[in-house]
Amino acid sequence: MKPAYLTPESLQKFIQSALLEDIGPGDYSSLASIPEGKTGRAQLLIKDEGILAGVELAGEIFKSVDPRLEVQFFKKDGDAVKAGDVGLIVSGPSASILSAERLVLNCMQRMSAIATKTHRLSQLISHTKAKLMDTRKTTPNFRLMEKWAVLIGGGVNHRFALYDMVMLKDNHVDFAGGIREAIERTKKYLAENSLNLKIEIETRNLNEVRQVLEVGGIDYIMLDNMDFATMREAVKMIDGKFSTEASGGITEETLAKVAECGVDFISMGALTHSVSSLDISLKAI
Repeated sequence: MKPAYLTPESLQKFIQSALLEDIGPGDYSSLASIPEGKTGRAQLLIKDEGILAGVELAGEIFKSVDPRLEVQFFKKDGDAVKAGDVGLIVSGPSASILSAERLVLNCMQRMSAIATKTHRLSQLISHTKAKLMDTRKTTPNFRLMEKWAVLIGGGVNHRFALYDMVMLKDNHVDFAGGIREAIERTKKYLAENSLNLKIEIETRNLNEVRQVLEVGGIDYIMLDNMDFATMREAVKMIDGKFSTEASGGITEETLAKVAECGVDFISMGALTHSVSSLDISLKAI
């Protein structure tokens, strides 16, 4: 369930950077208090109900901290869990277990929260064709993991960053001088620079949708902050020529009605920027 952009190299880069931030020159609490050569076991204890995410990542973190650590998995990414469940047991040098503990928990608590929210909201629109999609509203330096968690929860990843897709939003259109100008300049730029990128353009009303349809040459049309009636009319106008994405001001209460307008995707920044961590701990046994 790994996204294509999560390569072994990018995963290790994240882990090493995070360990450097947390451990630095040494975990002096563990080094000072635990006898050299002491081994032990600890279990990952779930204290909340939700969808577990970050299990595979946890295994990589333990391995990076100390290859001698052995992990026995009882749950996998995407599993529904409840309070009292044990996700894994890690065994090996006690100091190494403690050095890895905080990074494992920080990642799994937040990733599980995102996966849980994504799963819950996806269930609200399961009777439609719409797919729930994330945004770039992510925690700096943690985007890899947050977008991975959205996938684990059953959602869809939007573009990863500014470089892997063109999204012409209202400010781009306004600064470019209009929809036609923005699209035509973008297509020219991509051709001149041998860039094969999909293009999405934001529309704010039916007139802008009409302009995009006249120009063409794009892949997705975003329907931004439209009311239900306008969105239904926009979907009817587009008539399957391009994929549609609803965005802007969508809440849990309005999500199903938006999906019922017939859009292909619904993007919600709240999937990654407004979650409460799942309660998970690592306890010695």
